[in-house]
Amino acid sequence: MNDKRKRIAVAAVVGVLAVIIVVWRVFFSGEFLYAGTIEATEVDLSSRVSSVIADLEAHEGDRVKKGQKLVRLAGEDIRLAADLAEKNFRRTAELFKNGSVPQAEYDRVRYVRDDAAVRRSWCEVSSPVDGVVLFTYFEPGEMVAPGMKLLTVADLKEVWTVVYVPQPLLARLKPGMEVSGILPELGKKVFEGRIAHIREEAEFTPRNVQTRDERIRLVYGVKVVFLNPDGILKPGMTIEVRLPK
Repeated sequence: MNDKRKRIAVAAVVGVLAVIIVVWRVFFSGEFLYAGTIEATEVDLSSRVSSVIADLEAHEGDRVKKGQKLVRLAGEDIRLAADLAEKNFRRTAELFKNGSVPQAEYDRVRYVRDDAAVRRSWCEVSSPVDGVVLFTYFEPGEMVAPGMKLLTVADLKEVWTVVYVPQPLLARLKPGMEVSGILPELGKKVFEGRIAHIREEAEFTPRNVQTRDERIRLVYGVKVVFLNPDGILKPGMTIEVRLPK
């Protein structure tokens, strides 16, 4: 056999082996990843008073710490009322010590002072969590009323996704079980997670599943939670979850 025939024979063998490997991976490896969309706890921060926005100290995409001031409301009338209530309380407290003011009056003035101080504190809106600002809804100088959303913060320390699995797989799953997630965009980076909840009732496969056969199947939603200390996983990302075979 000359060299040319040898090369052809070797190439043919390599080709056959490649086909065998592909077929084995597709039909015998049993590897199937369940895709889900990353979600996070989102906190809407709203105004509790009527006021003009004096300053917006955080913008969309900013990382914020728990307790960090994000919005300052002007609230001139509220601040003035709080200052007057504080001065009135100090005067009343002196008179109370001298016996010139009864207990009931002292308590009333103290309540007015405390109430005004609370309302003044509402003029500064702080983040209740470590997270990322997802949305801001107003700009400095705009007027807001009580209940109007100022911004939305997402807590990214722990995120989750819901994947939909067929009934035969449920027997192998239970809450607390450790599983792994893969992020294709980062070179299939692996994230360790756990099953937090398995829904009790079956439902039809969500519409975003591509094939018609899969859409008409009844499946169960499985919530998988991932720790996310570096904030790599963000709401809207697609993650692939590996479940036990």
